[in-house]
Amino acid sequence: MTNGPEAAGQAPAAGGMASATFGPLAVPPSLAATLVFLRHGQSEWLAEGRFQGRSDTPLTSLGRRQAALAGARLAAPDAPPRLPVPAGEPLAVVHSPLARTRETAEAVAAAFATAGRPVPPLRPEPGLAEIAQGAWEGLFQREVEERYPVEIAGWRRDPVGVHAPGGESLPAVDARVRAALARVLADLAAAGGPGPAGTPSYYDAHAGPWALLVGHDGAFKVALLALLGLPLDRFWTFTQTTTGIAVLDIRNGRTILRAWNRTEHLAPLELEASEATRAEEDAAVERARSGAL
Repeated sequence: MTNGPEAAGQAPAAGGMASATFGPLAVPPSLAATLVFLRHGQSEWLAEGRFQGRSDTPLTSLGRRQAALAGARLAAPDAPPRLPVPAGEPLAVVHSPLARTRETAEAVAAAFATAGRPVPPLRPEPGLAEIAQGAWEGLFQREVEERYPVEIAGWRRDPVGVHAPGGESLPAVDARVRAALARVLADLAAAGGPGPAGTPSYYDAHAGPWALLVGHDGAFKVALLALLGLPLDRFWTFTQTTTGIAVLDIRNGRTILRAWNRTEHLAPLELEASEATRAEEDAAVERARSGAL
């Protein structure tokens, strides 16, 4: 990290990095392949409302259930409503090395095994790690707002020019995420990305190899902007819930967003929560009728 205002989490001077824009990630024009993004399950600090960043917090019991359900969904993509991924096995499950993403990737591998499908290789990729949040990591949101009111307001307003004190700037994140994506795309191309000559691969949602990336909301925001050729100042445009699934096709040198934040696999958890709420409401009514405290 550099010294001075930017290192302290302040916006750089006009004409500096905050005004920079970035073009789309270079994609081989002949590549026909698919990237699937899976955000990790609920982690302990996420459940507590703490800033995580690079801190290595494990999944909660709910997070492990979310990951198992997401793995089962990915292992059976043709189950209605269909998940638009290519036929065949993923080339690899490429995951951030942090515990919450590694556990989620392992749950996906276990689900493939349970479904009787070949287990894809798991590959850690440091470039997909979450955005480092420096002094904010481990603090509750209210604590960050109390101790760093100017910085957190700036981060929400201008995420390119402002970042957490001692944390990572978005341009730095963009550089490492692009390098990670380039490595994954090179592997897909080597696996036989181009379709048959003359085929309309742009319209074929089921052609070519695919890879599953398991990562974080912040890093995936940056990855999506890079793939779609949107500027970094659109960082807050997209968000992905825990174990939300996204599908991006690479066709004719461009990226097509086929699906974003698919969460139908979490329906059993939502049903359980709804039933628990109804049971508690029924119990409260019965207590009121009986006069019990």
